[in-house]
Amino acid sequence: MRATTTGAARPGDDLIDFGDAPPAVNEILQRGVALYRTDRAGADRAFREALALDPDALATYFCLYKIHTYSGDLDAALAAAEAGARVAARAANLAPDWRDWEPGFVSLDGPARFALYTLKALAFIRLRRDEPEAAREALEKLARLDPHDAVGGSVVEAIRRGVTA
Repeated sequence: MRATTTGAARPGDDLIDFGDAPPAVNEILQRGVALYRTDRAGADRAFREALALDPDALATYFCLYKIHTYSGDLDAALAAAEAGARVAARAANLAPDWRDWEPGFVSLDGPARFALYTLKALAFIRLRRDEPEAAREALEKLARLDPHDAVGGSVVEAIRRGVTA
């Protein structure tokens, strides 16, 4: 996406597809994405504005944990990913704690897919925080829940093992 000088998305910009995010949330998320390269604090404020508007919009958690992981604020990334996993679990009728999720009860669609994708993100964030056992635990659970690797947990597992492509 091209950043604009005002930080607002304009017609013709390459917009991010945030799926079923409500239109008002989508607009704020697009603004946050546009701000990210030039004003990370402004992007964070936009994403938090979207979160306040609709705390159930999963895309907002994705934006928050991504920007904070990229910027190295791993405490904020972890908090956003953990919150996003809980919200997704609730929406998918899963247990609040990913450790209690069971194969066969987690689909690869909708909020359950987001929950699995966020579990992958949690593992990556734990690796970046130098918490290899917590990362391993999350990746082992993810491998049981997603044996066909639909959300790409094997990529983070390769990083954990120090495997190079």
